[in-house]
Amino acid sequence: MDKKNTFIGALLFVAAFFVLVYSQKNAPQGAARPPQAAPAATSAAPVASAPLTGTRASLAEEPTFTTAQVDQSGATVTRIANSFVEVNFTDSGGAIRNVAFRKYPADLHRPDPYIFNELHDNPMLSFIGLPGLDRETRYSLVSRTDTEVVYRAVLDKRIEVTRHYVVSPDKGAGTDPYLIRCETTLRNLSDSAVSPMRVAFSIGTAAPSNSADTGLQLTTEFSNGKDQTLVRRASLEGSGGFLGFGVSGPKAVIPGAGPVVWATVKNQFFASILTPDEPASGLESRRVKLLNDLPDSDKRAYGITAAVDFDVPAIPAHGQATLSGNFYVGPKEYPRLSNADVFRHDEDRVMDFGNFIFRFCAALLLTVMTWYHSWTANWGIAIILTTLSLKVLFLPITLAQSRTSRRTQKVMPELKLIKEKYKDNPQKLQTATMELYKKHKINPVAGCIPMLLTIPFFWAFFTMLRSAAELRFAPFLWAPDLSMPDTIATISLPLLGAVAVNVLPLLLGVVNFMQMRVTPQPAVDNAQMKMMQFMPIMFVLFYYNWSCALSLYSTINGLFTICQQLVVNRVPDTEDTVPIKGAKPTKNVTPRKG
Repeated sequence: MDKKNTFIGALLFVAAFFVLVYSQKNAPQGAARPPQAAPAATSAAPVASAPLTGTRASLAEEPTFTTAQVDQSGATVTRIANSFVEVNFTDSGGAIRNVAFRKYPADLHRPDPYIFNELHDNPMLSFIGLPGLDRETRYSLVSRTDTEVVYRAVLDKRIEVTRHYVVSPDKGAGTDPYLIRCETTLRNLSDSAVSPMRVAFSIGTAAPSNSADTGLQLTTEFSNGKDQTLVRRASLEGSGGFLGFGVSGPKAVIPGAGPVVWATVKNQFFASILTPDEPASGLESRRVKLLNDLPDSDKRAYGITAAVDFDVPAIPAHGQATLSGNFYVGPKEYPRLSNADVFRHDEDRVMDFGNFIFRFCAALLLTVMTWYHSWTANWGIAIILTTLSLKVLFLPITLAQSRTSRRTQKVMPELKLIKEKYKDNPQKLQTATMELYKKHKINPVAGCIPMLLTIPFFWAFFTMLRSAAELRFAPFLWAPDLSMPDTIATISLPLLGAVAVNVLPLLLGVVNFMQMRVTPQPAVDNAQMKMMQFMPIMFVLFYYNWSCALSLYSTINGLFTICQQLVVNRVPDTEDTVPIKGAKPTKNVTPRKG
């Protein structure tokens, strides 16, 4: 059994080694701004007139991905801005060409703002697949102020379409500076009713967050008011399966049936969220190839886009129908998206914190961390203080675990004699063991409870730190970006090639080794001891290419645990046991992490 367990541990180590090799090839190395779409020129915008018979292509006719489109030659761009965003409207479709975030730079070393929907399949909120109203249609600019813009087009001389947008001010009750109010009014100009129809609005294209991002966090999502439905870009790519199982081809579109209370398209840090005044009918998700200079097999070349479907009822003669709602285009900031005065339908769930206890823990940790940052002005220090707050909160439980581990280690000689005495009688062995634990006030469950309690918070920290826009380009000590690995150099190694040197994961490995040395370990099984020796290395490999914010949290957590255990080891225990006659004293074995 010892050889078998050791062999399993060696296999795990080898597997982790290959994980490191693979992740080195796919890890983000730094933010880089994608090439911009061709700029639009200016010209006059005529009123459109087109037949109403245009329909969208059937799913069977669609390619497995679309390609980014350049703006129409001669399209007129109208810019409206506040201190947070610059919204660029285009008369090509009477929609939003893109939104620049003034508080978020495109690159670590460049001051120009990050632009959402810079490369895209369609302008945001443009009609999709409806000739005469889509991005090919030139709308006339009716009016424009410092906060509003109105476009107009006429379809087939029968339907007048008016598009009204209002950009929110920097401050105001019940609003947010990243919020755009949008209203599309369809007015029947004829003497006969217009039949019911389905229309679709694009909600934008989310691109990888940097030049090395393979798009694992590119998703679309919608809520029906109770549950959320999420589509990952990977779901549209198809899969080669495993050993011939689970093989699937790429998909042109993934439809989702409503009602749609809100819908979003997002990358790691930013999102567009459409919240219609009345629930929509569905959401359609597609892949978009944004960078044509990369091969079709390169995942870095693709973004994801989505369109919200609306069912428009019959419009009576000279009547009208209005599709309206709020359109958020901005960072994934939980304090902002959880503002119930602005977002009333749980739009903060776009943060992907998970459900139930994990969502609660992630929201709590981010709220505490944001509060610490408000007076430390450094996100690294805020992470450290949040970690220490958690450790202090759970201190009574972890102290009980430490005392239990210490007592269990000391009764191991007596427990070994009991196992030898009742090795052929499992029932008596269990009874004698429980009596021994009761005699020395040992709760065998106490060693597991702290770990079970910390799992939700660990996972919450993981999910929160990987997508919090606040940490993007946030420096701490030698790390220029807490949302990325803290790479200080790149070295060349045989077989591996170029390997990044990330400091915090290596420091975490040292901390885990020290923690194992000072933590009492009840078990004396040689196979388990050998397997535990691999744990610090396993932790290094696991953390190596994740954000240094997560490594910082785990390192501080481990250092606090070491200090706590050193104090516990020096304090006399009232239940210290006296070695019994015939029992060999317990050796000072290498402990494992509790």
